[in-house]
Amino acid sequence: MNPDAPILFFDSGVGGLSVLQPTRTLLPNAPVVYVADSAGFPYGKRSEKEIASRVPALLGRLVERFRPRLAVIACNTASTIALEHVRSALDLPVVGTVPAIKPAGERSTTRVIGVLGTEATVRQPYVDDLASRYAADCSVIRHGSPELVELAEAKLAGNAVDAADVKAAVAPMLAHPDGERMDVVVLACTHFPLLGDEMRNALPGVATVDGGLGIARRIAYLTRDQVWPTVPRSNVAVFTGLPPRGPLLGTLASFGLDEISTL
Repeated sequence: MNPDAPILFFDSGVGGLSVLQPTRTLLPNAPVVYVADSAGFPYGKRSEKEIASRVPALLGRLVERFRPRLAVIACNTASTIALEHVRSALDLPVVGTVPAIKPAGERSTTRVIGVLGTEATVRQPYVDDLASRYAADCSVIRHGSPELVELAEAKLAGNAVDAADVKAAVAPMLAHPDGERMDVVVLACTHFPLLGDEMRNALPGVATVDGGLGIARRIAYLTRDQVWPTVPRSNVAVFTGLPPRGPLLGTLASFGLDEISTL
């Protein structure tokens, strides 16, 4: 294995940074290529057929260009719809992102949990299966919020996020008949952990769980016997649409992404 072979992170936007961050903590010298399919953003509003076609084709081009040692679909929507398509198309390990329903079920004492994601994610049969396997005795409140995806993108682009907008986005979960008893919410979109403070303010007394650290541990396990550069190297962020500008460049640099490219 070439020590300079990168880990490829893929998302529709900047949400996958919430997976990249814990991975860089565990593997600080790992070369990284972070890809934002900004030309296809947001996935949560696209049809399942379109995502199932677009994601494997795009990842195939990216693997050919960057020759990664491992690919991470750091997007719940893309993972729940296209993960198996990607795995069958690529000849390398592919790590997906799935809603953290198992730890939520283990943590809940009231046996009422929420699953907060995009509209496309929360309706997937995969979520049904996870809920039946790991939270069968729980009331599961599902809610899809495209607004939160947009707010997370805006925050990382340097724009102020109105706390009232975040509260309005999660209000339907709290208004559910079991909403007052909900004690854990699964952040089933990688964008949502980026709204950490705003989410805690909008869901007082409710714990949130996401898959970022678990995915990072999985990446570390799959690459445990591989060789990395002896010192950190420059990492690249790739955008399929217009390149980022302004404060977003600084945000990307704070995650170790100091080169910008387009596809």
